Amino acid sequence: MRLQGKTIGYLVAQEVEDLEYWVPLMRLREEGAKVISIGLTTQTVHGKHGLEMTPDVSIDEAPKADELDGLVIPGGWAPDKLRRNQKILQLVRDMDKQDKIIAVICHGGWVPISAGIMQGRKAIGSVGIKDDIKNAGGIWVNEAAFREGNMVWGRVVEDIPDFCRELVAALAK
Repeated sequence: MRLQGKTIGYLVAQEVEDLEYWVPLMRLREEGAKVISIGLTTQTVHGKHGLEMTPDVSIDEAPKADELDGLVIPGGWAPDKLRRNQKILQLVRDMDKQDKIIAVICHGGWVPISAGIMQGRKAIGSVGIKDDIKNAGGIWVNEAAFREGNMVWGRVVEDIPDFCRELVAALAK
């Protein structure tokens, strides 16, 4: 259990990509991490494919960056809702300033884009956000998953195994 004693924040909102939420979350738990699901509220939300998720805490009650070892931002349409919340964006900025792991897959890249932390960084996600990444000053690369600095990136659902390997390895260091 390589992540025993680690605490990971995991963002969630309505219409999250179900597999990008559940699979990495279970993988982190399998490695012994304490995973705290953070929502805009604590109301149950539904993924794009109908699965239910109930956040453990709202962003108003969420741990601060100095209490977390990492933050995961899954895709789907949830990131478009998450990036409108200033507390979410501040958490992302604070995690980045503290050089904590921020893991992003698919459309999750919208959140660090809106947090203003993309300038000069390599990034990947769904091809649907390629222009957004470039327009935010990021450098688009087409790989299944990779880590650069404190950021872990994954492309799409099919790349979840590669994303999980990169995520666990980054958090285990």
